[in-house]
Order: sequence, then structure tokens, then C-alpha cells
Amino acid sequence: MGELYLACSDLTLTYEQITAIYKKRWGVEEYHKSVKSNVGFAKSPTKTVGTQTNHFILSIIAYVKMEWLKQRTGHNHFAMKAKIYLAAQKAAYLELKKLSTLNAA
Repeated sequence: MGELYLACSDLTLTYEQITAIYKKRWGVEEYHKSVKSNVGFAKSPTKTVGTQTNHFILSIIAYVKMEWLKQRTGHNHFAMKAKIYLAAQKAAYLELKKLSTLNAA
């Protein structure tokens, strides 16, 4: 495994203190990345305060549900999203195939 270098402006902190702060910050970064990438928060087409509020609340609910699934499955948010996307693609392909054979008969 490679080296990990952490920068810190407080030279009085110990290695353990710096890594503890880093771990807390990293959790916040993971949260923001997942809310933006996995639950569609950044892709809000809303224009009014009411619809923006609804989108925000539903994005947070989706994140909480993904966290719950993460605890149950042991998979991270990106792996779950990829698995759901693949299942949706397979279902769409099978439906398209079924419709194509119906029209051919």
C-alpha cells in the first residue's frame, strides 16, 4: 500500500490527532460526494423555493436509505448505484426484446 501524506498548519498536533481530524473530514466529503453523485441532488431542475425544498428533503431521505442499505449489504453507495443501474438496463433490454417478438408475430 502507498504512503499517505497529510498536510496540517497546526504543528502542535500529533499524528494521531491529525489522522482523527482527517477521518472526520473524510466522512463529510463522502457524504457530499454521495449526495451529489448518487441521489441526484446536484441535478435539480427545480425553480421555486417549494420545489427546491422538496428536492432537497427527498435527496436527504434517499441518502439515508442508501446508508441503511450500505449497513445491510456492506456495499458502498457507488457499488449499489451501479448494481441498480445494471439491473434496470437488463430489465429494459428484456422488455424491449419481448416487445420486438410480439410485433414480429
